[in-house]
Amino acid sequence: MRDHTLLQAIARVNRPYENEAAEMVKPHGFVLDFVGIFDKLEKALAFDSDEVNAIVKDLALLKQLFKAKMESKAPDYLRLVTAKFDDKDVDNLIEHFRDKGVRKEFFKEYKEIEMLYEIISPDAFLRPFIDDYTTLSSIYAVVQNAYAKRVYVDRAFQKKTNELVQKHIGATIAETSPEFFAIDKATIETIKSRHEGDATKVINLVKAIQNTAEKNSDDPFLIALAERAKTVRDSYEDRQTTTADALADLLKEIERNEQRQKDQQAKGLDSLSYFVLTKLTEEQVSNADAVTKNIREAFAQFRNWQRSEGELRELRKKVTFALVREEDDIEKVTAIVESLFLLLQKGKTS
Repeated sequence: MRDHTLLQAIARVNRPYENEAAEMVKPHGFVLDFVGIFDKLEKALAFDSDEVNAIVKDLALLKQLFKAKMESKAPDYLRLVTAKFDDKDVDNLIEHFRDKGVRKEFFKEYKEIEMLYEIISPDAFLRPFIDDYTTLSSIYAVVQNAYAKRVYVDRAFQKKTNELVQKHIGATIAETSPEFFAIDKATIETIKSRHEGDATKVINLVKAIQNTAEKNSDDPFLIALAERAKTVRDSYEDRQTTTADALADLLKEIERNEQRQKDQQAKGLDSLSYFVLTKLTEEQVSNADAVTKNIREAFAQFRNWQRSEGELRELRKKVTFALVREEDDIEKVTAIVESLFLLLQKGKTS
C-alpha cells in the first residue's frame, strides 16, 4: 500500500469511538508495523509531513503521554483509597462516584490510560508505574461494576490489565460483582447485619432487584419493583436522595413485595392474575375477578405474544374486550390496557 490507500488504512484504524451508554471509549488506534514502513513514512506517503505526523505517533510519544497522565491525572483518583483497598474503600468509591458526570470523566481518563498501557506493555518503561496503574485499574473495576446499568460480569479490562490486577490484588476486586440477594424477608435482616457501607448496600440491592426481575420477567410486580428501584437509584446518583434514605426506600420496597407475595398466595393466584386483579380493583372496575379470569385466559391463548406482532395485536384486542364488557369509560379502558402492556414489555426488553 502507498499514498492515499495507506493513509486511509491508518486513518480508519485510528478512528475514535465512544459509547456513552456503555461507558466505552476508544481514543485512538494502534498499528503494528512488521516491515518498518513507519521508519520511512514520508517516502511511502506522497503527502505533506505535517499531515502524516497528525495521524501517526510513535511509541516514544505514547510513553510520554502515559507518563504525563499517570503523573497528572491518576493521583486524584489514587488518593481515594488506602493501601489495604478494603470494604470501606469500596464504599467510599461508590459514594464518591455517585455523580454520572464524575464517573464519565473518570472512565474517559482511565480508558485512555489503559489503552496506552496495553500498547506499551511489556516494556521496562512501565515498571515505576505498575503499582499505581494496578490500583487505578482496581478503582475502575469497582466503580464500573457498581454502576453498570445491566447485571453482567465486567469484561471491560483489556487482557494485560486484567492479568495485572488479578496477579497483584487478586480476582476479588478484578471480578467484583454484586452479591445477589433473594428478594424476601430474610434479605432485610441480611442487609442490616452486613458490615459493608450503606452506599454498597444500595448498589447491591438495586442490582439484586434487577437480577430477580430479569429472571422472573413474567411477574409484573417484580418488573414494577425493578422500575421503582431504578427511580431510587437515579435519585441517589443525582444526589436528590441521601444514601440512608435510598437504602430505607429499597428495604421498604422489599417489604411491600414480601407482603404482596403473601396476599397472592392466600388468593391462590399466579403473579399475572394477581397483578391484573389488583390493578382492576384499584381502578374500581366492576366484576374484577371475572375480568381478571378472562384476561388470564387470553394470555394463555396467545403464549407467543412477546415474539409475535400478530399475537400481540390479538391479545390486546381480547384484553380490551374483556374490560369493555364491564367498563363503559373507554378512556379508562385504554389507560389500563396501555399501562399493563407497557409494563409487561419492559420485562421483555430488560
